[in-house]
Amino acid sequence: MPATKKKAAAATKPETSDATQDAIALLKADHAEVAAMFEEFDAGDLEADAKEELAEKICKALTVHAQIEEEIFYPAARDAVESDDEDLLDEAKVEHGSIKDLVAAIEGHEDDALFDAQVKVMGEWVKHHVKEEENELFPKVKETDMDLDALGAQLAERKAELMSEATEE
Repeated sequence: MPATKKKAAAATKPETSDATQDAIALLKADHAEVAAMFEEFDAGDLEADAKEELAEKICKALTVHAQIEEEIFYPAARDAVESDDEDLLDEAKVEHGSIKDLVAAIEGHEDDALFDAQVKVMGEWVKHHVKEEENELFPKVKETDMDLDALGAQLAERKAELMSEATEE
């Protein structure tokens, strides 16, 4: 599909805007929050129980973040970006799959000697994923007619739902 049609298919910016975070700002804030948790984990001054609790928080944050990206952000971005840039979204999907595998391993560990290594490797993969999104995908999305404020509101609402569900478990 030609770029002009793709851009036309994407939501256009509204005439009025509320005070919500735009989609990219929300996703970047998630990235920064998870990066800070990985730094705390890597600092090496946590007891085993605190490490497990922090790893659980990291896994929960990544699971929710990946879900809102996959359900809302990536489909909207795929509709909006040039067809030549869709490979960035394909790579992001594959990266999410690898990170999800590590999340599952970390959540299912039982005194696993590889626990720290799994969290460290997951942190490295997340860092790589974030770098690609923030340096390659997000700038391309900003060039489109996507309504990033409306998308940000959708992301925030879905994130709140998922975090609430995760807290109830």
